[in-house]
Amino acid sequence: MKLACITGASSGIGREFAKQLSSRGFDLILISRNTIALEELKKELNTNVEIIPCDLSDLDSVIELSHRLSTYKIHLFINNAGFGDLGVFDETDLNKDLDMIHVNIRALHILTKSVLKDMKAHDQGYILNVASSAGLLPGGPFMATYYATKSYVVSLTSAISEELKEAKSKVHISALCPGPVDTNFNNTAGVSFSLDGISPEACVKSALKGMSKGKLIIIPTNYMKAAVSFSDKLPRMKALKLIAHQQKKKGN
Repeated sequence: MKLACITGASSGIGREFAKQLSSRGFDLILISRNTIALEELKKELNTNVEIIPCDLSDLDSVIELSHRLSTYKIHLFINNAGFGDLGVFDETDLNKDLDMIHVNIRALHILTKSVLKDMKAHDQGYILNVASSAGLLPGGPFMATYYATKSYVVSLTSAISEELKEAKSKVHISALCPGPVDTNFNNTAGVSFSLDGISPEACVKSALKGMSKGKLIIIPTNYMKAAVSFSDKLPRMKALKLIAHQQKKKGN
């Protein structure tokens, strides 16, 4: 039986990954601070599920988690946990910024490194880092910290992918870069998107399809593919001005 591990599994995309992977026969390790939600999810799934409570903003907890996960043979690891915030950079809460960096970057970095070592030892496995279309753009005025964290995820994942190819490893890594998805992320970040979001079901289905094809960067919708491509063709300052205009529409 194959084993998948998902961080941030209590809601949104993480929860949907759990449901779709269980339906494909994966046993699961589900990680979140919200153990009540994980217990409820466990009742809906038909494969074996282990729940590991963890606050990914706490360094010691993440290190302990990485050691614990090294005792399993994980076939698919999904770094899904993350959150954002909306506001002018010097006005947003510093503690929330730092927690965002700790979850979106530090925890993902530590867990990717730890799981990757184990997968390379077995010469098999797949890591999916959930980034964002934000990570493919030059910056995010009014969501500066969030965009920066997701740029880190895309850059890190891309570099690791090339290292694995040059090593002729059978381990694969991808970055999922969706646009708006209808999840609790919007409430946590305090945003309301001007564009309609896709469902978590559609996002996860696209992610699993992209993974099966060995794609490095997985963008679920044609609209976001076009938006990223258009941004790449603009001078950096013009792209930032356009992004800032769109960001201002997100305030509740």
